[in-house]
Amino acid sequence: MNAIDRIKTQLTSAPVVLYMKGTPDFPQCGFSAQTVGALRACNAKFTHFNIFEDPEVREALKTYSNWPTFPQLYVNGELIGGCDIALQMYRSGELQKLLSEAGAVPA
Repeated sequence: MNAIDRIKTQLTSAPVVLYMKGTPDFPQCGFSAQTVGALRACNAKFTHFNIFEDPEVREALKTYSNWPTFPQLYVNGELIGGCDIALQMYRSGELQKLLSEAGAVPA
């Protein structure tokens, strides 16, 4: 399976997928940590992938998403954006609504 196929499989594995540097408990960059913080503040259930564990996926994601930086947040297979967008959406309440609609927030 090539990197693009792995990405497509990962994106269908859960409604909310975060490609990040490190893990939610041990983020390896501040932007990833802030994005995880926003998701956790919404009580969202999400899947994460540490881009350092698969260099092929890390490089392929830049082309797949047309987004050069990490983290990358996807909801229902659609790129939402990186840290700045996730935080802006969190502050406005949009992130909570989007996550709820995706079924990633407990009722």
